[in-house]
Amino acid sequence: MMARSDKLNPTYMKKLILYLPLLLLLACGQQASDNSAVTASAPVGGGQSNVKDDTSKPDVVRVAVNSNVHKTLVAALQAADYVDALSNAGPFTVFAPTDDAFAKLPASTVENLVKPENKATLQHILEYHVYVGNIREEQIRDGMTLNQVNLDNVTLNVSADGKITINGANVLGSVSASNGTVYVIDTVLLPPDKK
Repeated sequence: MMARSDKLNPTYMKKLILYLPLLLLLACGQQASDNSAVTASAPVGGGQSNVKDDTSKPDVVRVAVNSNVHKTLVAALQAADYVDALSNAGPFTVFAPTDDAFAKLPASTVENLVKPENKATLQHILEYHVYVGNIREEQIRDGMTLNQVNLDNVTLNVSADGKITINGANVLGSVSASNGTVYVIDTVLLPPDKK
C-alpha cells in the first residue's frame, strides 16, 4: 500500500490554478454549443412584442391586437415601429381610436401616413395618443390635462353623468392592461399645429 501524503504537491497546485480558468471556459463553450440547436430556431432580433405569453394579462398592444375594432391602429403602430415600445413595462395610458374613428379622417389619410416617408408624422400623431403613466378611470377629473409623449397636452373632461371625453373625443370604454390602461375613443386625436 502506498503512503498517503497530507500535503498536496505544489507543482500540481500551480498547474491546477493555471488550467482551471481554461477548463471552465471549455466547459462553458461546450455547454453553449450543446444549446445551439435550441437557440437556432429562436427568431433573430425582435423585442418585447415577440415574447409569447398566453397566460398573463395582455399588455396595451395585445389589448389592441385582440380587439376587432382596432385593426387600423395596430397597422399604424407596426408602420411606426412602436409595437415593442408599447409592449414594455410602461406604465402607459393609451387613447385608442377605433377603425371607425380612422375612417372619419379625409380619404387616403391613413394610407399616406403608413408610408415609410411619412413615418415621423405618423409617430408624432401616435405619440399624441399616449401618456406615460397609468391613469385609471376613477382618477380622471374634469379639466384634467395630460402631457403626452409628443410633449403636447390633451384635456380630459367628465360630464355630470360621468361620460369622459378627451379633446372632445368620446371615451367609449376602457380596458385594464398589464402595463397600463387602454381607453377606446371614437375620434383620432390630431396634435395642435406648431406655429
